[in-house]
Amino acid sequence: MFEPGYIALYRSGELKRRAERLEAQLGSCDICPRECGVNRLIGETDFCHSAYLPIVSAVCAHFGEEPVISGSEGSGTIFLGNCNLRCVYCQNYQISQDWRGQQSKEINFHSLAERMLYLQDELGCHNINFVSPSHFVPQLVRAVLEAVPMGLRLPLVYNTNGYDAIKSLRELDGIISIYLPDLRYASDEWARKFSQAPEYTMHARAAIKEMYRQVGDLVLDETGLAQSGLIVRHLILPNGLAGSQASLTWLAREVSPTVTVSIMSQYFPAHRASRIPSLSRTILASEYSEVVELIERLGLENGWLQEMEAAENYLPDFKRPGHPFNSAVVNPK
Repeated sequence: MFEPGYIALYRSGELKRRAERLEAQLGSCDICPRECGVNRLIGETDFCHSAYLPIVSAVCAHFGEEPVISGSEGSGTIFLGNCNLRCVYCQNYQISQDWRGQQSKEINFHSLAERMLYLQDELGCHNINFVSPSHFVPQLVRAVLEAVPMGLRLPLVYNTNGYDAIKSLRELDGIISIYLPDLRYASDEWARKFSQAPEYTMHARAAIKEMYRQVGDLVLDETGLAQSGLIVRHLILPNGLAGSQASLTWLAREVSPTVTVSIMSQYFPAHRASRIPSLSRTILASEYSEVVELIERLGLENGWLQEMEAAENYLPDFKRPGHPFNSAVVNPK
């Protein structure tokens, strides 16, 4: 039976050492590429508006991820509040960019560990899926350290925008089973303009290489569920702003032609994008077809292609009463 690597790290004491090293970094925060340098241990904040405790905006069994992640029982998804990017088209902007509204959702590490166990034992999810984890790496490792003796045994998914620091990722080696990063841009100009992300291309590409070094190609169990590996998501943006040709060519040539990719057509002009002419529409069929043909030319045979109709089907609303992402915020006790 598959056993996630963090369990062996717990037994050896290495998981505790990693948690302590990462927590020390919060004293002059360099957890993500911004390296803001504030002391989050005493409540100071900067770009991500996040201090010491983790912020959990929603917890649910999520069925909208890739099939090998969601499976039949759902991915145990923990939506973390705030973000280290400012994407003008963010579909999760209600929790990623409304930091004043997220402050009340801070929880302690034991409570976060309890939520992991709730997803595992009560909902029967296939994995624990951390969404937007880049600014909370120390907190997540600390919570996993608490969750292991409580019985946590599921693979961990690191579901990230790709703007990650190599130093932080190296501390996750053996802890994370499945990396699910975005590869958003091939142009730093567009990354700065639309996501306020300096040198995004360099950081995201280096991060993806490190992730691939750690976990390699996707490995499935006998039921078709992901046990370990890398899945790279690429969101097609209108007007070629994602730089699909450059990004996917780099991925095939510099990482591996066998890497698993998830090509997403779900772009919708959410948040502030409707006021930006170059981002104010969904993608065209011709733009979608160009990327499909590119995938075929590059020989990237492993992964998924969203259908063109996806744009209307993936719009969460974290504030609407009764919406599953909202109502699924749980107290497992």
